[in-house]
Amino acid sequence: MTTEESLTDSTAESKAPARYRELSNKWRAVMAIMTALAILLATNQIFNLGFFVGYVMLDSRYMYLITGVMLCMVFITFPGSRHSPTHVPWYDIAIMVCIGLIFSYFAYYAERIVLEAWEYAAPREGVWLALATWAIVLEAGRRAGGWPVFAIVALFSLYPTFADSLPTVIAALSIPVQDVAIFHVLGEESLFGIPMRVFAQLVFGFLIFGISLQFTGGGPFFINLAFALLGHLRGGPAKVSIFSSGLMGSMSGGPISNVLTTGPLSIPAMRRIGFSKEYASGVEACASTGGVFMPPIMGATAFVMASFLNVSYVAVAVAAIVPSLLYFFGLYMQIDAYAARRGLSGLPKEELPDLKTVFAEGWYFIAVFAALIWMLVYLQREAVAPFYATALLLVINQFTKHRLDLPRLMQLVASMGKLLAELAGILAAIGLIIGGLAVTGIAGTIANDLVYLAGENILILLLMGALTSFILGIGMTVTAAYIFLAIVLVPALTNSGLDPLASHMFVMYWGMLSFITPPVALAAFAAASVANVSPMRAGVEAMRLGAIIYFVPFFFVFNPALLLQGSLLENLQALSTALVGVALVSAALQGYLIGVGDLGRGAVAAVVRLLTGISGLTLALPAGGLFGFSQLLLLLVAAVALIAAVVLHRFAVGAVHTASEEGLAGPLSE
Repeated sequence: MTTEESLTDSTAESKAPARYRELSNKWRAVMAIMTALAILLATNQIFNLGFFVGYVMLDSRYMYLITGVMLCMVFITFPGSRHSPTHVPWYDIAIMVCIGLIFSYFAYYAERIVLEAWEYAAPREGVWLALATWAIVLEAGRRAGGWPVFAIVALFSLYPTFADSLPTVIAALSIPVQDVAIFHVLGEESLFGIPMRVFAQLVFGFLIFGISLQFTGGGPFFINLAFALLGHLRGGPAKVSIFSSGLMGSMSGGPISNVLTTGPLSIPAMRRIGFSKEYASGVEACASTGGVFMPPIMGATAFVMASFLNVSYVAVAVAAIVPSLLYFFGLYMQIDAYAARRGLSGLPKEELPDLKTVFAEGWYFIAVFAALIWMLVYLQREAVAPFYATALLLVINQFTKHRLDLPRLMQLVASMGKLLAELAGILAAIGLIIGGLAVTGIAGTIANDLVYLAGENILILLLMGALTSFILGIGMTVTAAYIFLAIVLVPALTNSGLDPLASHMFVMYWGMLSFITPPVALAAFAAASVANVSPMRAGVEAMRLGAIIYFVPFFFVFNPALLLQGSLLENLQALSTALVGVALVSAALQGYLIGVGDLGRGAVAAVVRLLTGISGLTLALPAGGLFGFSQLLLLLVAAVALIAAVVLHRFAVGAVHTASEEGLAGPLSE
């Protein structure tokens, strides 16, 4: 390991105590038991095992039990302040005891809660316990998601209690705090609404699969595979980062954790062949962020989206194929242009892993992935597929060099518990936002007001939505920001005639952009800590590299063919022109066009790059759709702009050559 790699590892590790507790062996054992209990509850319910004695729980009882277990895990995993980074204080133990008692009570009376509609008229003890649960969930959200999550959730969950005091546009009837509490905790539209239901019934298995893949050597396999395939190409290590970080991000669904996983390997390799620290950080940040919307897993957000749309997860994953392809293709072409312009070669082949050896050692990772996709797409078994895939992976793994011994197995369980606790804490809190808006009915009013403010101009509405999505994405997880926007903003877009799937994808993408856009580019800042460079400079490079993603959401909203929602011919036409368009935009951004070469510097070069960019954007803009431009017109405009750019570039190059020749000939003739 190099000095730089050691530095990056220590940097990543130094951040851990501030985020997660360093647990003693006793508390690690407690976490392992709770994680195993959560997995047992989820497996029993999802597979309908009936605990092997024929006893099938109500869904509501299952939700109370598994949520109670995972909320306890939140207060073990995350310190309440900097004063308890290595021990679990008495007050956290007291909170966990309260959680155990409260959720056991709710689970015991699950039938009565449903049959007697406690969400509208609960007994006195139910009201007091609901108020206590509300406070506990807010604190869990603060610990798992930070102060931004706490502030937004507290505001919107309390909104029904003071809604009548607000301006008319966002006013509603006020509801007593005790009625709001029982609606939040005892109903099915708030704490146990879409986010937690999707988490407990669908996402759970995929999180376990992703963690298992990493602990059985999946991460090193994909990184080695990327180096074997792409490491020798010009700018090879940066292209490796796209491939490996995209795959890892698809499994983890977290841009920051992905940066800290793959960055210590990819960033030093990029630096070695001549990439600047800022550029290497930007590449890693963009690649890790792009993994969030890369099929087949896409983190938790895709499952929540499928639930909102009432479609299968596969439908969402298929729709994400082309946008994610355009994003990573744009990154690849920009890196290729950057490397070509600066003469950055790849790594020597003799230093790279052998492709046959990599496949021989890790073939089963690809086999398990193929089995997972087969179960998802062909068998349509979304809930159980990741459990089968995880079991297959762990069985095969025990016959390889990566087999798990008892200490490693305990680390695997601990990592599962940490991830489950983090997501459960955030999603439970975010559910309260849904409850606050649902109990007042204000979500529909806000949607209508947004349409009114936009003057029924769809482009203005989209720009308003993009800005809102971006601001909410700052400091929040992609899933948390998306859920809020899906409730408040998406109805306004669909009411204006936009495709529902395209509208949901639009707000998800723009909520994610905050991870690579200054001033709060969290993924870029994480990469900067690995590369030991200024966070803001890394953020600027990430924003420039990920520039194509700022346009792609508008393209697929204007014409859903880029989400594969059109006919076969429309889909192929939109994809082919978009790929060429993205390549041209990438060339304009980096100043290097394949077949032409370096576009130069100076005023004339700026015009050449501008014309090239216009040509690319025109090609990438889908024909038909909202604007109604014909494909022929778009091709004509793109061709004229590109020809003008090439001619102007040739003229400028010719003028420079002529001037240089005259400068040489003059003194000789004298």
